[in-house]
Amino acid sequence: MRTIQGPAIFLAQFVQDQAPFNTLAGLAQWAADLGYVAVQLPTWLPHLFDLERAAASPAYCDDLRALLAASGLVISELSTHLQGQLVAVHPAYDPLFDAFAPSALHGRPAERQQWAVDQLLLAARASRNLSLTAHATFSGALAWPYFYPWPQRPAGLVEEAFAELARRWLPILHAFDQAGVDLCFELHPGEDLHDGVTFERFLAAVAHHPRAAILFDPSHMLLQQMDPVRFLDHYHSRVRAFHVKDAEFETSGRSGVYGGYQPWIDRAGRFRTPGSGQVDFPRIFSKLAQYDYPGWAVLEWEDSLESAPEGARKGSIFIRSQILQVTDRAFDDFAAADSDSARNRRILGL
Repeated sequence: MRTIQGPAIFLAQFVQDQAPFNTLAGLAQWAADLGYVAVQLPTWLPHLFDLERAAASPAYCDDLRALLAASGLVISELSTHLQGQLVAVHPAYDPLFDAFAPSALHGRPAERQQWAVDQLLLAARASRNLSLTAHATFSGALAWPYFYPWPQRPAGLVEEAFAELARRWLPILHAFDQAGVDLCFELHPGEDLHDGVTFERFLAAVAHHPRAAILFDPSHMLLQQMDPVRFLDHYHSRVRAFHVKDAEFETSGRSGVYGGYQPWIDRAGRFRTPGSGQVDFPRIFSKLAQYDYPGWAVLEWEDSLESAPEGARKGSIFIRSQILQVTDRAFDDFAAADSDSARNRRILGL
């Protein structure tokens, strides 16, 4: 077993136009002052992180690491959530997801998709240059408009969607394999990979590619009424990244898991600052330790009630309180007996 690394923080939700949240140096010192020891970096904000330079220049990566080290931080992972979303977009969502791409690509879905693929290929090289071992992303979605089986889906529709998803992601998975980096899909509603079964479908379609991994975020499982702890029993061998995000689901006589098109604050299920919701984090951290999870515990803060600065402050304390310093010896070693084959045979009556 190994001790989980952390606490780390995903910076995407905290970037603002004013100091200290408008520069990487400012964000780094702010995070370090809160007790974080690593940051997960979004790659779609060039003023914080230049993905093209990181992919091409080890010297730029060295400078970046030095900047973070000045605040006592390292990088846990890079994130291409927005670009990954654009690898596969159903046409119904084209106008909404144009905002994730440069303005020159708006209204041009084929060019937008190629840009997204190129971004992931850059991220593989950048992760290698930064000596990272895992990368966070979304899968995108072709079948999501049909997640509820009414009207009845025609035979083969879902299979064709996952076959096409695999065709798009296989070259990217190969690039991450060459870079020595696991590609971790956050299982998230709105993505074709949103639960264990859909991940299994994808895994089969990519021939169980060794770099196809999971970013484990228990909040999305709780809101789908899954058991995050049992999820780890099934899929722990593929979990290579971890977002510490809480959620709560309050049963209602008016709305359910689909939310009734309501804003987050009014939904039966909503995200919360870690420790304020219903996710069983003590059991989750124990499971991750039991299964020898090799990565980081990264705060992803989303809460409709609490302020971002307060969520970040509490998140650092909470993660640190949950990380198990794993033991290097059995608790009952004091009663152990030396190995003696002859004695063992006598005990067995042999």
